[in-house]
Amino acid sequence: MATLKEILTRRPVAATIRLTVPAGGARPAPPVGPALGQYRLNLMTFCKDFNARTQKYKPDTPMAVIITAFKDNTFEFTVKSPSVTWYLKKAAGIEFGSSRPGHVTASSVTLKHIYEIAKIKQSDPYCQYMSLESISKSIIGTANSMGLKVVKELE
Repeated sequence: MATLKEILTRRPVAATIRLTVPAGGARPAPPVGPALGQYRLNLMTFCKDFNARTQKYKPDTPMAVIITAFKDNTFEFTVKSPSVTWYLKKAAGIEFGSSRPGHVTASSVTLKHIYEIAKIKQSDPYCQYMSLESISKSIIGTANSMGLKVVKELE
C-alpha cells in the first residue's frame, strides 16, 4: 500500500515512450524529436543526458530507452543494454540469423560468448535479481531460435 506522501508526490504520467536510439547518437531529429516533441519535453536535455549515459558504448550500438513523460512536461528515462540478438549477431559475425532455425545453422558461438553476454545483461533492471546461469540459459535459447550453434570452443 502506498503512503500518503507517495500519493501526494506522485506526478501524473502523460505517456511512456519506447525508442531505440544509437548510443551517443541522440539528436533532436527523428525519431527522438517528434516522439518527445508531442509531449513538449525538453529535447536538448534528453539528448545531453542520453549521450552522457551511453558514452561507454561504441557509437551506433542500438540502445533501448524507455521515457516516462509527465504532465508537467518533465521526464525520466531508463536505458537498457542492447538486445541479446544484437550481441549474438556481433559474436557470431553475422548480419541475420538462419531463415530455417533447427534445420540450417547460420553460425556458431562459444559458451564464453554466452557468459560474457549474460554478465552484461545482468546489469539490466529486469535481470538484476536473476542468476548468471538462468540468464545464460535464456541466451542459449535465443541463440538456438536464431539458428546459432552453441559450442564449447571454436574449431
